[in-house]
Amino acid sequence: MQNALNLLWRSLKNFKYLFLLAFIFITCKNNDKPIRTNVFHYNQTNYISTLDPAFSKSQNNIWVIDHIFNQLVDLDNSLKLQPEIAKSWSISKDGLIYRFELRTDIKFHSNPCFQNAMPRILNAQDVVFSFNRLLDPNVNSPGSWIFSDKVDSINAFQAINDSVFEIKLRTPFAPLLNLLTMQYCSVMPKEAALYYGKDLNKNPVGTGPFMLKKWLGRKGMFLNRNPHYFISGSPELEGIRISFIEDRNTAYLEFLKDEIDFFSGLQASFALQLVTKDGFLRPDKEKQLKLMKGDYLNTEYIGINLDLVTRDHPLHDKRVRQALNYSIDRQKLIQVLKFGIGTPAHAGFVPKGLPGFDSSLVKGYSYNPQKARTLLIEAGYESKDSFPELVIYTNKDYVDIITFVAKQWEEIGVPVRIDLVETATLREKMRQSEIILFRASWVADYPDEESFLNVFYSKNPAPPNYTRFKNKKYDALYELSIKETNTVNRKGLYQKMDSIIIDEAPVIFLFYDQTAWFVQNHIHHLQTNSINLLKLESVIDSF
Repeated sequence: MQNALNLLWRSLKNFKYLFLLAFIFITCKNNDKPIRTNVFHYNQTNYISTLDPAFSKSQNNIWVIDHIFNQLVDLDNSLKLQPEIAKSWSISKDGLIYRFELRTDIKFHSNPCFQNAMPRILNAQDVVFSFNRLLDPNVNSPGSWIFSDKVDSINAFQAINDSVFEIKLRTPFAPLLNLLTMQYCSVMPKEAALYYGKDLNKNPVGTGPFMLKKWLGRKGMFLNRNPHYFISGSPELEGIRISFIEDRNTAYLEFLKDEIDFFSGLQASFALQLVTKDGFLRPDKEKQLKLMKGDYLNTEYIGINLDLVTRDHPLHDKRVRQALNYSIDRQKLIQVLKFGIGTPAHAGFVPKGLPGFDSSLVKGYSYNPQKARTLLIEAGYESKDSFPELVIYTNKDYVDIITFVAKQWEEIGVPVRIDLVETATLREKMRQSEIILFRASWVADYPDEESFLNVFYSKNPAPPNYTRFKNKKYDALYELSIKETNTVNRKGLYQKMDSIIIDEAPVIFLFYDQTAWFVQNHIHHLQTNSINLLKLESVIDSF
């Protein structure tokens, strides 16, 4: 027992494993070995920069903000809308007013910003404050786009009473409910913003299943179970520990030692130590680990900036763009470079995992190098000498994939050069319309097909319309789709739009991404989802 106490003291002194007594409870067996605690430990290679929902732009921030806050509505693991803060909702016949009936038993976390630091019941004014804050130019939230061009300029958000909240739109926008599931739309109290001021990003006050206990800079972050959470019996965990090990190889070694409960993603340096070439967990790892794979709403592609394509350029002819699509063996790409994790993009731009995805109705490009050569000949390019060199811009993380594509293009007679640039530089060049061909990915901002199809709406700037695609028929369908409230009809419009993108080929489709989550066998009830959100309310650590 004395050895265990000495170990605990050294850990506290060095801030290496800081577990406050309210958060961690360590006991010893007769053999003096410490017993694991019911705390879920995961690592973020990218440091968490803020706990303010108005700035929940990147995945590293989104995960922890989702642990701490709630939104009006949520999604289940099949992407179906579920009530959360709102217990029900209704939409006016003209599609302009959304009314939400709020639960009256949801409390904010205990916090000094409240009188006597006691939890306060959430009300409709809190939703009004949180949503108006997104539009406040003084806050300068990157999530302001959610409402800025959609809501009424005068009476956008209204608290009818403590338990009824309304949103008024300028014009109908059918995907609004899905949009409201984003972490930007988390609800917080005005008292927190007034009390903490510029330090609000380090002092979150939410209603979620977990609450911040301690943030030790880059040494780690600790969350406690919310004892007042409105869902009975949830969460099961006592807390969450988040570490910030920047090197993925180091984090992987910690995961193998069972110091970390969860590991997301693969990289070449250790992939085959975990999975087979077909993307399944290696048999020798089955006693320790579980592999959880699932569709991820992310389409990987090569974009073509059509504004920069002159009439005498090969890419001006859509037959050439189609040929480049037919020349890629996407299945081989997934097997060789992605270790079987991913789905070949044989349909449209809408990825697998959304209701509008249907490869039998929306047929894209299969591997057909002979058809690719035929299309090039029809376009007037019979030999490699007649085709000018194409330059693909990419960053170092995707150079292996682009090299694979380049070799396949060269096999059909298209000369290619790869230009490697930093990620930030690549995005800026895409935004400023400085490059013709670029490697890119599009991750769903919210789980609706519109989040992908707005990428090609001609009235949208870059982002999202990096290809500068313009098509009157496509635009007309898009404008119809965002007003269509019938989900079946809207799905049909989405599929027609996706078929236009396939035919016009402003992009080279590569693959639809998948998540690869590795979890210790003593972790139970964790489930994947298409938006790659780490939800821990129902998780149990049986240790």
